[in-house]
Amino acid sequence: MDHAFIISELTRNKEVFAQLLGHKAEAAIRWKPAADQWCLLEIVCHLLDEEREDFRARIQHLFEHPDTAPPSFDPLLWVTERKYMEQDYEAKVEAFLQEREQSVQWLQSLENPAWTNSYEHPQGGRPDAEHFLANWLGHDYLHIRQISRINYRYLQEHTHNPLRYAGNW
Repeated sequence: MDHAFIISELTRNKEVFAQLLGHKAEAAIRWKPAADQWCLLEIVCHLLDEEREDFRARIQHLFEHPDTAPPSFDPLLWVTERKYMEQDYEAKVEAFLQEREQSVQWLQSLENPAWTNSYEHPQGGRPDAEHFLANWLGHDYLHIRQISRINYRYLQEHTHNPLRYAGNW
């Protein structure tokens, strides 16, 4: 696995997220494409919490405590427990971007990291630190797609113009 490539993509994605999430109208921030889907505010809160408590924390845990399972959590519960819909959007975007910067600096500072350190997962398998690094980038791509889809659907609903000329979504 090309660790340097993944780290450079995580670095680049900081700017991608900044552009996709920055300078939004209040109505767009809380708009949901469907009742059971997240809005931009919920996504930003999720990204921040995942940045702090999931990928970087799991990798660091495996470096420091190989063969030991990292703490478990439920990100879907965070939405209500942490009151995502009551949070300040701009503050959460800024906090996420700062947290990403810290993550990237930490990743770049690692010297001979033990990417193969792993633990026995209760459902089978031995995820290692490298697994979490790759999935960190995959998580970025998933949410970049989700944010783009919300931005498109918001435009579609609020311009009252068909977007067929733009191309097939």
